[in-house]
Amino acid sequence: MTPTERAERFWTSWHEVLPTIAAALGDREPQRVEQLLCDLVAELHPDLHFALERGERAIYAFVVTGQEDPELRPVTDAWKAAAPPDDAIWEFHDSVPPVPDPTLVTVNIGQHRVSLADVRVHAQVDGDVIDVAVHHPLLSELAPDMRQAMTFMPLDATLGERVAGKRLRRVETAEQEPEDTIGLLELRDLVRGLPS
Repeated sequence: MTPTERAERFWTSWHEVLPTIAAALGDREPQRVEQLLCDLVAELHPDLHFALERGERAIYAFVVTGQEDPELRPVTDAWKAAAPPDDAIWEFHDSVPPVPDPTLVTVNIGQHRVSLADVRVHAQVDGDVIDVAVHHPLLSELAPDMRQAMTFMPLDATLGERVAGKRLRRVETAEQEPEDTIGLLELRDLVRGLPS
């Protein structure tokens, strides 16, 4: 099945289950449709990830991402191309968009509540790309997979997945805070100042 055919099948299914999704969200119980959405996205491609979030221009944002895997890009491109136009209720993204202010975000990782305001980044500019080391005081307490997620997630939240994939060359986890660190908003300004 081609990416276009998979995308068309996804959107047909989406419209069929949209009343169920809307009811769960209206009841503030998104967990009721979590498995439904997992199954829907897995049919599109089993390696894709998704998020149901508060929208920037609409009430809800539905994000389907291949986490910048080039082999998944044709699938997410076809999915986005076949998506209905954004409206007051839904907006659709094929990569994680940046949040307006990542320092206001707190995420739950395992038993920990992690404030992104406490993330510090050592950044080394090399032409039009940056190498970064990401530090948070709780990183040393996290399991390795959670530590990796907590390294990349603040960068995606700050820059958006596409910009992070394009502008960040080497990304490392720093359990001890390096010298000369900056906050996430300073990192965003630094990346925006890079040559095109």
